[in-house]
Amino acid sequence: SSASSADPSGPRSAPLSARDSGVRHEAPAGRRHMAKPTVGYLGMGIMGSAMANRLIDAGFDVTLWNRTKERCDPLKAKGAKVADTPQAVVEACDIVFACTSDPESARKVVFGEGGVLAGISAGKKYVDMSTVDEECAIEIATAIKSKGGLFLEAPVSGSKAPAVSGQLVILAAGDESLRNDAQPCFDVMGKKTFFLGEVGAGARMKLVVNMVMAVNIEALSEGLALGQKAGLKGSDIMAVLEEGALKSPLYSLKGPKMLEGDYAPNFPLKHQQKDIRLAVDLGQKVGQPLPVAAAANEVFKAALAAGHGDADMSAIFEVVKR
Repeated sequence: SSASSADPSGPRSAPLSARDSGVRHEAPAGRRHMAKPTVGYLGMGIMGSAMANRLIDAGFDVTLWNRTKERCDPLKAKGAKVADTPQAVVEACDIVFACTSDPESARKVVFGEGGVLAGISAGKKYVDMSTVDEECAIEIATAIKSKGGLFLEAPVSGSKAPAVSGQLVILAAGDESLRNDAQPCFDVMGKKTFFLGEVGAGARMKLVVNMVMAVNIEALSEGLALGQKAGLKGSDIMAVLEEGALKSPLYSLKGPKMLEGDYAPNFPLKHQQKDIRLAVDLGQKVGQPLPVAAAANEVFKAALAAGHGDADMSAIFEVVKR
């Protein structure tokens, strides 16, 4: 298999991060004919805007596009260019990244009028960092390659805070030469990059990670709800969890905010529900029963129906504790 594991001992599995060797932003000498490529970024949501901002701060020449153009204004004020269409961004830049909300929007950016595909010609480079199912990733990859372009999927593990601080984990798959070309940018946006093999592997890995996260945040919600109804203090529950085997960055970050009713979105609930739905769909496809994930999906659907879609995913607690 060409996919790499998380074991850093293997030659293919070691995260290819220039930051690991102390180089933060620049490509190693000889890797590229220029110090920094011109970069495009499509999609100025919570994640896309944070990643594009880091590229600007690192000195890259960045051109932006967003369906709602005003979303580009804060980064335009920092020196970024703004294009009218994804096609224009592709035509103007050495390498283009995109981060959109779901498979439908990922397809629209590529296949829509004035889209990415219209700008692709031989040697053009497109990296999709959206969380989509593998069918979507393969469909986009096939179209890009049919016009002579290079394609890499690179969904990320991490939400707003890691995106802002450059601590994302990047799950790349597809054209390995493009991974190498994109690495100076990945080193600015993330702390580790894994190359997982053929297109589709990145999407599958991301769905596995987000399914586990969804199940865990639902379990924490049930634990806090049960404990509080049984007369325990929520802060005591969190303190006990912090001292045992269940201590985790996810619980430490989300638990106290859940108890305070603070659901400012780092990862919107509507996107988490989409991801766990896609994971359950993948389970159906490969014949893997996912009873706990399927049950968690129903709770996320209830939270979505209750109007919490734009809040943080941890707002599932509001539905669980009723």
